[in-house]
Amino acid sequence: MTVTERASVGKTAVPTRRRVLPWRNPWRRPYMLATITWIYILWSLVPVLVAVQFSFNDGRSRSTWQGFSHQWYCCSEGSVFEDPSMFASLRNSLILGIATVIVATPLGVALAMGLTRWRSRASTVANGIALVPLVTPEIVVGSALYLVVVNLYQFVPLGRPAMLLGHVTFTVSYVLVIVRSRLLSIGGEYEEAARDLGANSLQAIRTILLPLLMPAVFASAMIVFATSLDDFVVSQFLFGSAENATVPILLYNAVRASPTPALNALASILLAGTFLALVLAYLGLRVRRRGGDESALETLADWG
Repeated sequence: MTVTERASVGKTAVPTRRRVLPWRNPWRRPYMLATITWIYILWSLVPVLVAVQFSFNDGRSRSTWQGFSHQWYCCSEGSVFEDPSMFASLRNSLILGIATVIVATPLGVALAMGLTRWRSRASTVANGIALVPLVTPEIVVGSALYLVVVNLYQFVPLGRPAMLLGHVTFTVSYVLVIVRSRLLSIGGEYEEAARDLGANSLQAIRTILLPLLMPAVFASAMIVFATSLDDFVVSQFLFGSAENATVPILLYNAVRASPTPALNALASILLAGTFLALVLAYLGLRVRRRGGDESALETLADWG
């Protein structure tokens, strides 16, 4: 036995501990990334919060705090609901948003169902074309729609009809993307099972597929409503006269003058409506599976 072998006898092997570099440690919290993220969030939110704060200012200043009051929202001269132009713009935004949801949501659902079932080379091209409004700059869409309405679709007058056409054009893609992703996650097993149990195509869609799609349809409708409320570029090209102006158009035209905090109040109402629609869309996506799947299984069981 050599000296080296005798030295190694009786010794217990001690496992070496591998050194983990700090940036590769999975248990180390990314404090730097979290700090940068919160700085960005605060940088984005502080101007909005300041604007909302001055909508409750007791005086006419939009830079000096003079006390708390809700006079710029309602029940006083110059408030949102007492100023005819502001109230009309808020009404126009709500009407346009609701009309866009009514038209774009069924159209987007039908397109999603059709493109999901269409299996050919042309379907790939059609899918790409359907998503073009999502990647096209809004100013390009707005100017193109204005030229088309003025020169080609002259039966569509500028104003609410043209704005509705424009909003449906670029919001239907949101419905298509959300509903189509839900269709792909569902698959075709439920419909095939319904047909095996005696249901025709329309019955399978109405009683099986649509309940499964309802959370995604609701979420897409809320996103369409929020997008329509916030849109400025397309509406600016197509609104025609001042009586059809929406809230974003009025804010853009009035901010260069000497506005009162009522303008902040109008913007805060628009912000609250958009935020509420997005929260409802998020809740709709969270509820998407369990309830719809259980109702579909119950319907299949009744047919069986």
